Amino acid sequence: MKAIALTRYLPISDPESLQDVELPKPVAAGHDVLVRVEAVSVNPVDTKIRSPKPQVEAQPKVLGYDAAGVVEAVGENVTLFKPGDEVYYAGDVTRSGSDAQFQPVDERLIGRKPTTLDFAQAAALPLTAITAWELLFERMPFSIDAEHNDKTLLIIGGAGGVGSIAIQLARRAGFTVIATASRKESIDWCLSLGAQHVIDHRQPLAPQLAALGHAQVDAALNLADTDRYWGTLGEILAPQGHVGLIVEPSGPLKIGDPYKAKCIGIHWEMMFARARFRTPDMIEQHRILTRLASLIDAGELRTTHTETIGAINAANLRETHRRLESGTTIGKLVLAGW
Repeated sequence: MKAIALTRYLPISDPESLQDVELPKPVAAGHDVLVRVEAVSVNPVDTKIRSPKPQVEAQPKVLGYDAAGVVEAVGENVTLFKPGDEVYYAGDVTRSGSDAQFQPVDERLIGRKPTTLDFAQAAALPLTAITAWELLFERMPFSIDAEHNDKTLLIIGGAGGVGSIAIQLARRAGFTVIATASRKESIDWCLSLGAQHVIDHRQPLAPQLAALGHAQVDAALNLADTDRYWGTLGEILAPQGHVGLIVEPSGPLKIGDPYKAKCIGIHWEMMFARARFRTPDMIEQHRILTRLASLIDAGELRTTHTETIGAINAANLRETHRRLESGTTIGKLVLAGW
């Protein structure tokens, strides 16, 4: 089968950083389904794993942790899917990734693709949508089905992949959503997704929030730079508020006052934790993707896909990595077809 892989960890400008290869076609066994991959998306986890380091792989390593495709075959323990089903998923970072024509994935990490989306539109969603969902509705004490929600949520990095779906989920949950963005196109994107307000993350946040009448916020998702905004969030979060984090800090964080004085809940999210540690509730990701598909098909959420770069090959994947590393992308970039 065709695949894109690496053996050395190189700058993305090096044409050998990601290469077209031929690999044996996998088989499905146990709880695995074998998916014929039709579209893939790229996330920061891909670029971080691929980033330069002296390590050399003895065998080609396939990345890719967002995909949509068709079930080709199923293992003997599979009960949720059958050949021909259209699916979408993020998968398992400890296994071979989705930048290949065929990928075995545990059925408990897969959902049926939204019927109203094509493969490219669906491939943009799984990793970021699971991340935002788990952070808001499992790590933090909020509900997607809240009937009365008078709380305010600040989303730092609203135009990125996680921010783009977090805005929509938070609005569905009744929050007043304040996103951050710094360019006209990213501001317009956040507003189009439902953010009531957008402020500039390059400028001090507290004065901008005060000007909106929100001297404090009830919760915040810092999706951009944990260190940079740590002190500010301690100031602007309300007592008994909550902060959600996905980016590892560069150094120790001071989690005492004002966080301690205010009893602020600190919540980490890593959507690969369930698969990595084989937790008993792995099937929750299947349920999350199933619910997301129903909300999308009902018109309550929309895809965060912004551009299909081209077919799935090494040259296009290198270009997608390059653009993601530039820090200027909006929404999600996708590759589709072989």
